[in-house]
Amino acid sequence: MTHIFYHLTVLPPKMPEAEALSQEISALRRYFGGELIYLNPNPASFVYLPRLIFGFHKLRYLRKLESTVDIHHIYNPDPFPFPILRYLRSPVVYTISSGVSERRPSLNFFSSLAAIAVSDERSLKRLQAWGLNNVHLVRAGIDTSRFHFSPLPLHSKFRVMIASAPWTESQFETKGIDALLQAALVNQNLQLVFLWRGVLAEEMEKRVKQMGLEKQVELINRQVDVNQVLAGVHATIALATAPGIIKAYPHSLLDSLAAGKPVLVSRAIPMADYVEQVSCGQVIDNVTATDILKGIETLARNFNSFQDCARRVGQRDFSQQSMVASYQEVYKRVLKNR
Repeated sequence: MTHIFYHLTVLPPKMPEAEALSQEISALRRYFGGELIYLNPNPASFVYLPRLIFGFHKLRYLRKLESTVDIHHIYNPDPFPFPILRYLRSPVVYTISSGVSERRPSLNFFSSLAAIAVSDERSLKRLQAWGLNNVHLVRAGIDTSRFHFSPLPLHSKFRVMIASAPWTESQFETKGIDALLQAALVNQNLQLVFLWRGVLAEEMEKRVKQMGLEKQVELINRQVDVNQVLAGVHATIALATAPGIIKAYPHSLLDSLAAGKPVLVSRAIPMADYVEQVSCGQVIDNVTATDILKGIETLARNFNSFQDCARRVGQRDFSQQSMVASYQEVYKRVLKNR
């Protein structure tokens, strides 16, 4: 039986059931077993520790158990060359979860890894063009059986779910939260439903109150049945000003499609290529109130067509079983070449 250590570089989430990377690793662990290790030492540190030393506080533990480990599988949003990975003796699979920007990573470092996994073709082509031949496409997957379609008639009000909540204050801008609030200020028929994760909730409440948007904004800061929330919205939106901020295929958008609800996504997020290709929603070029409202207007004008497409592809293209099967093939190849 293959023994895998899963490594996360993000801080331990307050609501792991609502966090995409935690959900994905939980699905893999249910199938393959293995242990989850957080490489980020900052929760126990009095000062901020940089990424270059992530994982070294776990090195003695890893050394003790490494003889039993077949594969180390690390998840990180961007292609960062963590030095700790050079100290691991078993092969390393590195999932770049949020896509690859135009900035070239350390090719020597990444070519030395057993495998690199990406969920989008944009990142795959970019890494291959730089000469990396150990890259695998693993399409994101969710438990689609948790979702079903509940129609919501479209009248004057347009309700949108946002589930990519910020981890830091700077992400109010980079994840488009501020732009969405500005859009609601301009269009009183826009209603926003935010799913929060226990971080910066008071800051969000303050912004909503200062802008007088209490009647247009609903903030849900607890664990919920996302399918029930989706039943009460027309669409879901995910925004980022650059790759690497949120997942290449945000789970909130996959959930939305699985529930038959179309999506809006900013151009910087790699999933935009898929949305444009299959016409299951709208791509927003810039994270501004103007572009958001333009995208929502187009989506509302052709709502039935976009909704029909979402219902057609949502349960088809992003199954958790397919994701697990793809990683199983990656693991097999890694162990064969060990």
